Amino acid sequence: MFTSFDLPDLLLILQGAFVTLQICLLAVLLGGVVGVLSGILAASPFAPLRWISAIWVGAIRGVPVLLIIFFVYFALPLMSPGSNVPDYWAAVIALTIFASAYISEIVRGSIQALPRGQFEAAQALGLSWPQQLRFVVMPQAARIMVPPGIGFLVVLIKDSSLVAVIGLIELTRAGNIVASQTGQPILAYLVVGAVYFVICFALSVAGRRYERRLTIHARPPRVEDALTLSRGDSK
Repeated sequence: MFTSFDLPDLLLILQGAFVTLQICLLAVLLGGVVGVLSGILAASPFAPLRWISAIWVGAIRGVPVLLIIFFVYFALPLMSPGSNVPDYWAAVIALTIFASAYISEIVRGSIQALPRGQFEAAQALGLSWPQQLRFVVMPQAARIMVPPGIGFLVVLIKDSSLVAVIGLIELTRAGNIVASQTGQPILAYLVVGAVYFVICFALSVAGRRYERRLTIHARPPRVEDALTLSRGDSK
């Protein structure tokens, strides 16, 4: 027997939206750590480090995110008999793995987008590779990463709907439940779509404003600044 679309149904959808935001933010934070490290390795002057990053990124980007979700949820427990991965953490782990590869590419591209003269000037001043990264490269590359980073987060939020297949009640799954309970799939999915739109639109607007603030207020770090800082550290 169907029930009418009421406040509890709307609350279930909003609760699902909260879960979607939670797992995506955790995936970006955890995947960001791996992604930044992998991106730095990909842009390093040492070939073996670049190969390690290329293998990781190529392997993850070469498979669908749904397969990663299945692997984490179904295959990992089989590799460790008696263990169990809760659906929430399976979603976080799978999206973290997925995010790490794409964030790695964003970081690598941002570093390589810097003018070659910045690297050459830093080398001429005697800065080591870690010092170049810390004082010259990353402060500038971080600003380049913001627009594609926001764009990737929007894509991740939409792709996170795939974790519904393992039973986690996120936004899409909550919409499915409401549609089956009320018999009003059009209304339920319109509400779900509206919530996705609000989240993604808000993120896009915030990203554009942040980008404008950086453009207006931030002064690009110069190699001379890096030299001053590195000398200060060495004292």
